[in-house]
Amino acid sequence: MPRQSHAAVSENVSGIHRQLCRAVLVGILFVCAGSPAYSEQAGPLSAVMPDARLASYSPGAQVVGTLKIHGSDTMYPLLTRLSTEFRRRQPLVSIDVKGGGSAKALADFLRMPASEKAREEKAGQTFVVSSSRELIPSEIRQFSTGHGHDPVGIPVAVDAVAIYVHRDNPIQGLTLDQVDAIFSLSRNRGYPAELGSWGQLGLSSGWQNAPIRTFGRDRRSGTRTFFQEHVLAGGEFKSSIQEEPGAASVTLALSQSPLGIAFNGLGLHSSMVRIVPLTEKKDTSFVAPSDATIADQTYPLRRVLYLYFDTPSVASLNPVAKEFVSFIASREGQEAVIRAGFFPLPMAQIELTMAAIARSTSAAH
Repeated sequence: MPRQSHAAVSENVSGIHRQLCRAVLVGILFVCAGSPAYSEQAGPLSAVMPDARLASYSPGAQVVGTLKIHGSDTMYPLLTRLSTEFRRRQPLVSIDVKGGGSAKALADFLRMPASEKAREEKAGQTFVVSSSRELIPSEIRQFSTGHGHDPVGIPVAVDAVAIYVHRDNPIQGLTLDQVDAIFSLSRNRGYPAELGSWGQLGLSSGWQNAPIRTFGRDRRSGTRTFFQEHVLAGGEFKSSIQEEPGAASVTLALSQSPLGIAFNGLGLHSSMVRIVPLTEKKDTSFVAPSDATIADQTYPLRRVLYLYFDTPSVASLNPVAKEFVSFIASREGQEAVIRAGFFPLPMAQIELTMAAIARSTSAAH
């Protein structure tokens, strides 16, 4: 990068980014809607293919009903794509997909009274939570106490939380303890000092005294909870972080801040930002998220995305929910996952889901 002063770096914002802001926002929203073009762009998913052993979706029957899927903003484009593809094969099904954040939807799910569930079932509706993180044991206990059974969690896709910087930032990689020291007051990973300037990370050529501007998701977000647990080791976020209500708005905010750094899911990209490779330990190679590093789990911030149902077992799913789960676990379903910008499930997880469905089908007969 050419030698620039801190003022010159900041000045880039007023010129270039005012002109590109609207174009970036349009591009982000286009991706967020589940654009088919997303799968064509270069990036972590450019060479991803579904497992060759996956079976094609074969409808057990034409089903009628409504699924209300509320929760994760990260999963919104994924579930929009899956719903569209599923309804091509099951046109009598209605699927209502909404975001709003995993945290709020999970809180509602955990405390939903049986009477409300009964009303929804009587109206032919099934309430489903989309969550960008797995339920923790205390949440499962809370649900079980109120409902008399554990919830059913169905894995849908694999994703990763990534660290992004502006495309002009020359940083080559970060350790997780450095990321912790950038975003957290607690520094539970043990980094010796708070990180507040890019010069502390070794950047020069005008970056020495440039302050680090931090961006991330708000408290409704499952991505935020995942990041707090897996990167901050349960520590507290700095109050200076600019928290955004959705994944697209994080990307947009960062695209306008050459000095910025953000945590976000992989599902949203922009030509104005780039992903920073990470490593768990000092003196080891930095790893970027890719098909290979997600599959072999060498990328440190891999996660599974879930749907949660208020039912004691897969066998108890109603016909509409069971067909949707079958579709997700099919070749067509996992192809839709990839086209939406996410990674397919490992075959071992698919086989567990399909085995549970097969057991419930045989029991019904």
